[in-house]
Amino acid sequence: MIATLGLAALWLAAALAALQLLGGLLVLRSAENPLAAVLRGLAAVQGGLVALSFACLIWVFVETDLSVKLVAMNSHSAKPMLFKVAATWGNHEGSMLLWVTIMALGGACVALFERRLPEPAIRATLAAQAFVSIGFYAFLLFASNPFARLNPVPADGQGLNPLLQDPGLAFHPPTLYVGYVGLSIAFSFAVGALLTREVSPAFARAMRPWVLGAWVFLTLGITAGSYWAYYTLGWGGWWFWDPVENASLMPWLAATALLHSVSVLAARNALRAWTVMLGVVAFSMSMVGTFLVRSGVLVSVHAFAVDPLRGQFILALLALNIGAALTVFALRAASVTEGERFAATSRESALVFNNVMLTGVLGIVLVGTLYPLLAEAMGARVSVGPPYFNAAGAIFVVPMLLVLMAGPMLNWRRDRLSRHIRKLAVPAVLLLLIGAAAAAFGVKLLPALGLALGLALIAASLLPLLGRRLRTIKLALWGMALAHLGVAVALIGMASDSAFTREKLIAMQVGQSVEVGPWKVVLKRIDPVAGPNWTALEAGLEASYAGTAAWQLAPQSRSFWTPPQQVNHSALATRWNGQLYAVLGEQTEGGRWQLRLWWKPFVTLIWIGGLLVALGGFLALLGRVASDIRRLVAIDKIADRRKRQER
Repeated sequence: MIATLGLAALWLAAALAALQLLGGLLVLRSAENPLAAVLRGLAAVQGGLVALSFACLIWVFVETDLSVKLVAMNSHSAKPMLFKVAATWGNHEGSMLLWVTIMALGGACVALFERRLPEPAIRATLAAQAFVSIGFYAFLLFASNPFARLNPVPADGQGLNPLLQDPGLAFHPPTLYVGYVGLSIAFSFAVGALLTREVSPAFARAMRPWVLGAWVFLTLGITAGSYWAYYTLGWGGWWFWDPVENASLMPWLAATALLHSVSVLAARNALRAWTVMLGVVAFSMSMVGTFLVRSGVLVSVHAFAVDPLRGQFILALLALNIGAALTVFALRAASVTEGERFAATSRESALVFNNVMLTGVLGIVLVGTLYPLLAEAMGARVSVGPPYFNAAGAIFVVPMLLVLMAGPMLNWRRDRLSRHIRKLAVPAVLLLLIGAAAAAFGVKLLPALGLALGLALIAASLLPLLGRRLRTIKLALWGMALAHLGVAVALIGMASDSAFTREKLIAMQVGQSVEVGPWKVVLKRIDPVAGPNWTALEAGLEASYAGTAAWQLAPQSRSFWTPPQQVNHSALATRWNGQLYAVLGEQTEGGRWQLRLWWKPFVTLIWIGGLLVALGGFLALLGRVASDIRRLVAIDKIADRRKRQER
């Protein structure tokens, strides 16, 4: 009954999306069309229906309704409740329904709350959103039905991939999907603005909260995913340039460029073509990521290994959506005027330069991700890894960070760099001194650059706040400073991990000790333990840092029985200056146990920096939304005053 209700709600939502698209197209030809009055209502009801469908899917997972194929394939009656709920989106079909749910709710929010744009532009935006949504509804209903039934009903389910049975799964995918879908809303705004020739500051102000919100959630999702992979996979690394990791990084890079571009258009009426094109590119990258994860072309711990025919379906959606958007852009390019001009030395120019650098990094990641796949399709095997990504990316990242130090200090339109020499002296001196010191101590080039640029950027990120009364500083400025500070902190963490990590792989007997960096680690015991759906061997480790009080660590080698799989569960000891990372391996001859240990100085700064970046974006979002609300209230008051005067 619940599954039938969920499927029916999904079909009804798809029908409303088709009606919304038809109405939007008719309204573009004639504003007097009767469908004009109900377009917003169609989008709102559609959001409610898809939310109902997703709630039904959660319910059948909670109840372990094994008549639903998806539940039988990805859940088990003995699984803890948190993982039953998280299993709803821990698979291909459920995660796609989550995607569509967030997309429909986003469209409903645009329909219910957006009042800044002229009504024709809103209707065109809703039509564009319906166009995108219909493709995903078709994909769900015809190629990835989450409510498909089984007959006969199995006695129990097959369970969820043990690597995904982690609290991180409850938060990582939803945050990424909110980011992806926020970019779909930005895409729809861009198409709607092109269709109605409304590429203006008002369009940018309407789009900006969605871009900023999407960027914040993408930042959180990437940060959480990095930490989840770091402690779950037992490899001791926080980023592997895995194609699926890159699939989330590429939309973030495009969204970062789009965020800066849309802010310039909203504030200074410039970068109109940049904003529209980046809106298309950012959503394109999220579609490319969807294709990589779900097409079956990748073998990755992050990917959904599914039928390649589904990948062809997604590829067709990508070609249709982006091809249509580029066609509209080509037809309307003449109407996208240049906007206000600015000097070579100005904040706009700094933002354009960094957008070019971000686009360069995006190109490097895209080529490095797709080239091995294309080579394999032609019969050759090519491996592209960190040496390529790190070295090629640095060509663009280093100048971008240098400009990032000075850019926020510059005035809009026109400025002179000589006005800011004194303020920039401190970051410049730090850059030179730290770089020289790192090189003197034998640190390799890229980590040395990372340390020097990170510490210099910390000082530079605070410069825009100097000379201002803290109480009068707008939230948007606080957010910018905090986000740039987060970039600096994360960069220092990355460089420190690369430069100073110590690793030791050893076979130990109980009672034996080993040193790794400043830590002394003693293997005290090996005990069998059991969890709700697994058994494990657990090592009892006593770790002391430079003679201080001992930490108790318990890495495990877990054996899940549904589905059967062995997983290493790492143990971490976290201090202010880094982490000790321990992984238990197999038993060797002579009663020894393999143990892998890492001392990773300041590695936690990577995720602290990511959280600071997201927090900065959130503060900026609050500031922008509050400002927009005040503007709308003022406009309403003026309109009411005019009505009273007319009476």
